[in-house]
Amino acid sequence: MPKAVWNGAVLAQSDSYESVEGNVYFPADSIKREYFRPSEFQTTCPWKGVASYYTLVVNDEENPDAAWYYPEPKEAASHIKDHVAFWRGVTVEK
Repeated sequence: MPKAVWNGAVLAQSDSYESVEGNVYFPADSIKREYFRPSEFQTTCPWKGVASYYTLVVNDEENPDAAWYYPEPKEAASHIKDHVAFWRGVTVEK
């Protein structure tokens, strides 16, 4: 079962996920929300749309903008709506 781990904490874990451009997108209901803080950071992908980010907080350590999601993805990326992906040192184990 794929899981996302950072700083010794399992951030998300699910048998159900989407894989896009080498990234695992976990269903939003599989993330452990206690580790996630909303961020103001956003980026734009030409085919997926505008991504919003979360800062991760585990054991009083922050990993800024280390998780992202597409609140309103473009049609081509509609399958990742309500999914969260990770980077910046977060390990995804399959």
